[in-house]
Amino acid sequence: MTHTIATSPAGLLFGTQGVQISRMPPKARLSLRSRNANLMALSKAIGIPVPTKIGACDTKGGTEILCLGPDEWLVLSDVSDHIAEACEKLYASVPHSLVDISHREVTFNISGPQATELLTLGWPRDPASLRVGEGRRTVFDSATVVLWRDAENAYRMDVWNSFADHLFQFLQHGCRELAAQAY
Repeated sequence: MTHTIATSPAGLLFGTQGVQISRMPPKARLSLRSRNANLMALSKAIGIPVPTKIGACDTKGGTEILCLGPDEWLVLSDVSDHIAEACEKLYASVPHSLVDISHREVTFNISGPQATELLTLGWPRDPASLRVGEGRRTVFDSATVVLWRDAENAYRMDVWNSFADHLFQFLQHGCRELAAQAY
């Protein structure tokens, strides 16, 4: 069996002076679908306000929730059991869908002074248009990803396991190109 990004441990995967790419430790990852009328009750159950603006993210403790669409959210948490249990108790009166998708994806941390420039190589949008604290489901080099902007020069990219090796090689190649341009 060959070693893949999906099975590699968390930590630095590749770095240059301008950009570092790391694999982040896994977190519980939940897909939440619901109507807006149910958001108040779901916010209370999850313990964090459910944002309604696409791309908006809210964080509390070890839990983050990102609005991906008008009725879809991505919930990341250090521990998902309490969220699943709280939402299950609501299900009879507050219809929703909560699915554990934790094993579907890996997360790359892309950081450094050239991180934004690196993302321009595979993302058709201007990375500067993604404000700090926001995230988007988007396409990166023809693969669907969720891109988060954590700081001015720090991004997270959630990638399906089946695309992780391809996108890592793409990002690694881009890092080398940017490093070569610096000389």
